[in-house]
Amino acid sequence: MKSYFYLLLGALLLLPLGSATPVHGDDGFSAQTLPREVIARMRDKSYPAGCPVRLSDLRYVRLRHIDASGRDLEGELVCHKDLAADLVAIFRALHRAHYPIERVRLIDDYGASDHRSMAANNTSAFCYRRVAGSSKLSNHSRGRAIDINPLYNPQVSRRSNRVSPPEGRPYADRSRRSPYRIMRGDLCYRLFRQHGFIWGGDWRSTQDYQHFEKR
Repeated sequence: MKSYFYLLLGALLLLPLGSATPVHGDDGFSAQTLPREVIARMRDKSYPAGCPVRLSDLRYVRLRHIDASGRDLEGELVCHKDLAADLVAIFRALHRAHYPIERVRLIDDYGASDHRSMAANNTSAFCYRRVAGSSKLSNHSRGRAIDINPLYNPQVSRRSNRVSPPEGRPYADRSRRSPYRIMRGDLCYRLFRQHGFIWGGDWRSTQDYQHFEKR
């Protein structure tokens, strides 16, 4: 019994830094502490110098998703550790239902540019940045928010007639059909709400149809 214990301890000590047991098994959906190579990708991009967020508070999520053409794709994102299990469960359910999501890449692949990522219809979560036009930090800065299919679900300010990303202006008209459109009551909306997220599409002065957050 004692020898088994030492064998197990030795195996654990050989695990590379940043490895962790997947949240719900290894079927393409997992969450782990940030691997070294992911931290390197984030440095000076979504995780700039002086960023006060602790890397130990973030998780790297691997997932699968299906686009509007029916392709089964691999995706990745970084989020706060408190949201990791929620996102694994949500994306697993979306994948099972073939709910279309076009692209899920780290925003660092777009130079941590929110505009470039949104224009590419990329779904992403963590990025240390301020709310556009404000000094206030976005909830994305703590990894507590995620934007889903942002090109087809833009942020719309009715007062200023501002649409973000600008390329999504045709889809500010929510009656316009798109396989990537999020609507109140659809599966994506229901799953996020069941897991305690707030939907930006329910906000009053500015509707952020791509945005879900959990504080």
